[in-house]
Amino acid sequence: MRPSAKRGLRGLALLAVLFVAAAAPVSPSRGQAAATRDDIIGQLSRLETAPELDLAALRQKTLERSRSRSRNEPEASKRPPIAPELQGLPGFNVDIQFDTDTPIVRPQSYETIGRIADALVQVKLLPYSFLIVGHIEANGKRESNVILSQRRADAIRDILVNTFKISAKRIQAIGLGEEQLLDPPHPTASANQQMQILTVAKMPEQSEQPARQETSAPAPVKKPGKNKKK
Repeated sequence: MRPSAKRGLRGLALLAVLFVAAAAPVSPSRGQAAATRDDIIGQLSRLETAPELDLAALRQKTLERSRSRSRNEPEASKRPPIAPELQGLPGFNVDIQFDTDTPIVRPQSYETIGRIADALVQVKLLPYSFLIVGHIEANGKRESNVILSQRRADAIRDILVNTFKISAKRIQAIGLGEEQLLDPPHPTASANQQMQILTVAKMPEQSEQPARQETSAPAPVKKPGKNKKK
């Protein structure tokens, strides 16, 4: 699909979700004030060193720790981060509203996700790929929290890819549950339910211009031969 067509589809998608968001009841935000597109660009465009990430291994490690039943298991506020390699990466926390105990994004949060999508297609961020990290406050079963946080991170990724037409190659998702609290001193605080958008890698350089089709050289023009006399 041509870039102009993609921009048109993305614009229509954003208008549609803004209409839904405007019609939905507004609930008070639990987190910080909504970041502007330029704020998002500024916070995501500072990657210096890309971390070595094995998301499949990290998912397994997170699940296994959430199943721990050891008597010596530290309380939530004292657990070491499950993925310290994610700390210090360019990123920002965002407050996305979900239906209770589900990965269903509430309509009023589509505007926020649309703003993120708009930032991701700007020139400064086009060279990068990103990781959506799901978190849950320390309430309920730890293993269930990990599973729910993964489903919520996947839901945001799906909206960015399917609704806002962001390339699936640029976005991955991981759910850390309560194994890496955003506010460790307050494990049950609502801030621990925020999602993170992190810059994790630089994409292989690709030409923005469509590849030129090689054209064969024109066949040499044959000069008309002289008629031979009989």
